[in-house]
Amino acid sequence: MTTGYPLTLDVAGRRVLVVGAGPVGARRALALVAAGARVDVVAPTADPAVREAAAAGLLTWHQRPYDAADLTTPARAWLVHTATGRAADAVVAAACETEAVWCTRADDASASTAWTPAVARGTAGTPADGLVVAVSGDRVGGADPRRSAAVRDAVLAGLQSGTLPVRRVRRPAVDPGEPARVGRVALVGGGPGDPGLLTVRGRALLAAADVVVTDRLGPRAVLDALGPDVEVVDVGKQPQRHPIPQDRINALLVEHALAGKDVVRLKGGDPFVLGRGGEEALFCAEHGVPVEVVPGVTSAVSVPAAAGIPVTHRGITASFVVASAHEGANEALTALRDAPVTSTLVLLMGVSALRETAESLMAAGRPASTPVALVESGWTADQRTTVTTLEKAAVVAEEEGVRAPAVVVVGDVVALRGQLGDLHRPTP
Repeated sequence: MTTGYPLTLDVAGRRVLVVGAGPVGARRALALVAAGARVDVVAPTADPAVREAAAAGLLTWHQRPYDAADLTTPARAWLVHTATGRAADAVVAAACETEAVWCTRADDASASTAWTPAVARGTAGTPADGLVVAVSGDRVGGADPRRSAAVRDAVLAGLQSGTLPVRRVRRPAVDPGEPARVGRVALVGGGPGDPGLLTVRGRALLAAADVVVTDRLGPRAVLDALGPDVEVVDVGKQPQRHPIPQDRINALLVEHALAGKDVVRLKGGDPFVLGRGGEEALFCAEHGVPVEVVPGVTSAVSVPAAAGIPVTHRGITASFVVASAHEGANEALTALRDAPVTSTLVLLMGVSALRETAESLMAAGRPASTPVALVESGWTADQRTTVTTLEKAAVVAEEEGVRAPAVVVVGDVVALRGQLGDLHRPTP
């Protein structure tokens, strides 16, 4: 017995005969209707789904047993599915063989001249949109529909999650009179740097992207999995050095999208937590570019956690404040103005202005003995945590050579690190 030759058939507008209208026959009849076929169903009784489809005029149900004339009347069938579960299946198959009509038998795939694979279609709006996954067992090895269905589902999940290659290489043809396709922009939060903390949606959009505009603090290891024809634009900013200004980054996103490309703006942490994602989203919207945001694991919470420091803890504090401190202490003090005195303060981009910030916090009433943690390169193999006090923070940071990227945590929760230690396990 041969293994067969896989094909996808275009049944639109063609007559297809389905013999038997139980659950299996009903599934096949409705799938054929969805594919555009002219469907005749022959069966004394029918599944409710078939009766409803017939009442709606989607197919024709002949409420009687199979007759030899059904194969050629009112027109020759182009394809036949037989699923009576009785001897009639063999009779139908034999007639199809005589008339040279493709026939699938639900009761015995090995006796069929064609057979139906386990099929799934990519969900609209996901990177797998437009893909059809069809898995069929090898007739030589024996049909196993449940195995085929399980493999089909696994492949589809891999496509929709971005763990399998899914990016379009050829775009659908556009009629000359239609407007040019506008691409999309996705603002993807990459988390603190560990690729294992990238969300499923973020990974899926990366797998389908034509262009990736990336920061230096995002999970750059995922870029290695991109295809060689994916354009990667590095706009990473470093302390005191911004090679590409924000307005140019905004323009890049729009330019690529208006050229019909799907763009991922891969950012460290979360796009809307001190990430200027709001500015980028507004600029895209103002220029008619569809935009979506994919939240990321913000370093404000995840980096302290990796160092064994929960930003809230029962009996210590029930609130925390996140602020940028790269331009001094004003933003941090403003953020703390209405917060409880026990609130944990998390400072992003705060190393360069640490001395000024610490002095301002003490002047505003924070005790000099308040614990401080300086967590460098969180969620990477180079993670390092330095614990000190607010009074000594600037001196200790200089002595220890603390460098960005680092998260500064100010508050009594820092003391819990002594019991917990590091809690991170970077993805290999």
